[in-house]
Amino acid sequence: MTEPNAQIVRRGRTTLEDVHQMLRDGSCSVLSLDIFDTILWRRVPRPTDLFVLLGKRLRREGALPDWVEPHAFRTMRITAETESRERRGKLGPEVSIYDIWREMPAEILLRDDIEFYVEAEVAEERRVLVPDFDIAELVNTAHAHSVPIVVVSDTYFLQEHLDRFLDRPHLEPLKSARFFRSHEHGVDKAHGLWKVVIKGLGVRPGQIVHIGDNKRPDVTAPNKLGVRTVHFTRITDDYEAILRREGAPLEPFGVSAPHLDVTEGDFGITSLRAKLIENANLDAVAPDVACSWRYGAAVLGPVLTGFADWAAHRAAERGTKVLWCPMREGEMLADLINNAARSAGLDVVAKPIWLSRHLTSVAALGVLDQDSIHTFMRRRHGMTIGGLLAILQLRPGDVPALADRLGVVLDNGIIADDVATALVETPHLRNRIATTATATRERLLAHLRTAGALDSDDLTIVDLGWGATIQSQLSTALGLAGVPIKPAGLYLATDKRSTKVMLRGLRVEGYLGSAGEPVAVVGAVTRSPEILEQGVSSLCGSLLDFTPEGDPILGPIAGSAEQNHARRALHQGVHAFQDEWLRYAGDSDLWPAFNGGEVPLLGNIVASSITAPTPDEAAVFGAWEHEDNFGSDLVSHVIPVELLPAVRYMSPGDLDDLGMRDAFWPQVLAAADPRLASAADAVRTGAVPASVFEPDEPQSETVLRFRTGDGKWHDGPKVPLRINRNGLSFARLNFEAFDATDISLAIPGRPALVRLDWIEATVTAGGHRHPTPLRWEHPQDFAGLVYAESAWLGGNLVEFHAPHSALWLSLVDRAGAPVSSAQITIAFAVLPQSLSGLSHRAPAAPRLTRLTARAKAEYRSGGPLALAAGVARIVGRAGAPVTPPDDDEKKDKDED
Repeated sequence: MTEPNAQIVRRGRTTLEDVHQMLRDGSCSVLSLDIFDTILWRRVPRPTDLFVLLGKRLRREGALPDWVEPHAFRTMRITAETESRERRGKLGPEVSIYDIWREMPAEILLRDDIEFYVEAEVAEERRVLVPDFDIAELVNTAHAHSVPIVVVSDTYFLQEHLDRFLDRPHLEPLKSARFFRSHEHGVDKAHGLWKVVIKGLGVRPGQIVHIGDNKRPDVTAPNKLGVRTVHFTRITDDYEAILRREGAPLEPFGVSAPHLDVTEGDFGITSLRAKLIENANLDAVAPDVACSWRYGAAVLGPVLTGFADWAAHRAAERGTKVLWCPMREGEMLADLINNAARSAGLDVVAKPIWLSRHLTSVAALGVLDQDSIHTFMRRRHGMTIGGLLAILQLRPGDVPALADRLGVVLDNGIIADDVATALVETPHLRNRIATTATATRERLLAHLRTAGALDSDDLTIVDLGWGATIQSQLSTALGLAGVPIKPAGLYLATDKRSTKVMLRGLRVEGYLGSAGEPVAVVGAVTRSPEILEQGVSSLCGSLLDFTPEGDPILGPIAGSAEQNHARRALHQGVHAFQDEWLRYAGDSDLWPAFNGGEVPLLGNIVASSITAPTPDEAAVFGAWEHEDNFGSDLVSHVIPVELLPAVRYMSPGDLDDLGMRDAFWPQVLAAADPRLASAADAVRTGAVPASVFEPDEPQSETVLRFRTGDGKWHDGPKVPLRINRNGLSFARLNFEAFDATDISLAIPGRPALVRLDWIEATVTAGGHRHPTPLRWEHPQDFAGLVYAESAWLGGNLVEFHAPHSALWLSLVDRAGAPVSSAQITIAFAVLPQSLSGLSHRAPAAPRLTRLTARAKAEYRSGGPLALAAGVARIVGRAGAPVTPPDDDEKKDKDED
């Protein structure tokens, strides 16, 4: 299953490569470097975030009162520096670290020794500073070719402090470098230090190449004097968009960074991601490839690197030698875990293994009764009766009651109950199903034995997670086979369903979250896991079965060539981050180990990427195909194309109301409308309450009821009525029934004038596997409807007179057969009227117009016979009493 190794995105800064060449060929006489965020960078998002760590350190050492919180200390330290610069007056704004500490109030300095506090800050800086390996290579190239190096820095640190910071094995040549410090010369780079440098070096400006991260002092100012420069960009525009959606404050002196570990900062994650993105030659590849690689490097890379490290260490702590990673995610997860284990020197090996929810569910079939079969089949979306029989290895002739219904979709509980009854009503059928389950178990066991998974009583699975379904079903299958092994599970995250697995006594652990908590992280990941699953899965078909020898039998590979090329780029982005992480972990004496403090940060990184995708991410990932992969061969899109026209009608709350089958990733759908996406993000971050986007009291609901073949009406779903910034409204309602014929829609749920732009019913009817779309959008479509305590005003305008006023749609006439499930979408605009019912009522459309339109509709749906039946109903209805729409028995009513 190994994917091609050719790198899709080339890595390495072209400008640094050019500087290497200049140093080698002698076209550069002096290499000039900035220090902070160039030669060295900190393991915190911004320089001032280090003061949080310093405050924690000082409190721990008893040098600060316990009432001074680390984040408050950061603000004090920033203010002290500002006031120190302002107090200098004509002496100039350049200060030393001693000047800054003298501004701190004596009341909080429990050690009466400024030197102690200066030393503490210098030591903390030294601890979190990391040499940039790319710049270190440049330093060594300059040294090898006898090119002098100078260091030019705006800093309040003394020379002795800088020497300590730069005392690293990778930076040995800097011990002979010449330094120009702003504090030493009383002027910074933007206001005159460069003139000092050029004069001090005694060379022409064009002979100097300077590299730094700050645009004005490191590029603009020296350029004006003729110095050649390289802008060592830290945060690109694309990366800035990612940081902003994560809630990371980018202003140097803004609020404290969230999710900061008070000992290890951000573990270097912010800067490592910045380096990766800046180093990648993304302009040379297609936009969708660049977006995918960036997402892999900046989002999934850090998250999966942390997960792999945690899994390897958890295994080592428990003495587990081998971790088993179910395919299709298993290949990547095993690679990441093995890399982490080798780097940490752990005696742990991860191996891919073929397991799936589908196969383990068959192997776990033990008790064969109506309930177990019903549960078994209902997990499979879009499964037909014929498909179910094939899974259970039954021929149509084995179940005569189902032989003529093979194409019927198992899309509602009534059909599933009937099918389950038919499958277990005779001992012969139960034995046949039991034989199939036993044979599947044997093939599964053959695969496990061949792989070595049953060689010990420790079988620990590592997977993305959610409900721990595979682990639970595998445990059942092993128990039925008499194998005394209780599989354990290590997961990225698990939802509330995993609680039932734990109640069986199985060990289930989550890295980012467990049993549905924290809700903000686990809820986002499990609601829209598509990008995680595709971002980890190998490019191969899903597991269909095993051969008798235990070899996997795979289905076809889903997705277009373009999608799979982008997925490869995403996978490579993930590996690129781990490679960079391990590169620094292996070569830096102060690189931090993950200790659990990174979990909130990583959880926020992945959750925010799901709840607030960038426009580029939405465009790329929303177009990807989704594979159901649970015994079903159905393939759909992450964002259903048919929902895109409805976006302009939606409010943020409508996105939350969408079910998994409505949209796998609602926030990607929202990105089609930047204002809707912004509103949804404002609600997500708590900037505004959700009620801002809801109508004023009294609130109402769009209510659906459906009528079945026996003439009875049943309560269906309901959703809140919302009016968005465009003055438009949206409703999506799903229901299941055995033989629905009609639906009633109380659209505004209150007296109101409604403009119906369109109604679409996507129905499964007549045993057809693929749903059929039915649409009402033209005046003649609405003219032919039945209105209960409501009136068609002509065109697409309808007046609803009461909360229960409704219009009725005949699904059976349009679909040609009773409906077993339906998805109703309504796009409309509503003008609420007084609940008193005393508002002026607009005149209804002429009766002749309505009757003519209805007659045309009857003729289109069923020809002359249907027309005759419709006329008879209209005549019979004349003078009939009105029955409220919510009574048990519904009667058609034509509201004059």
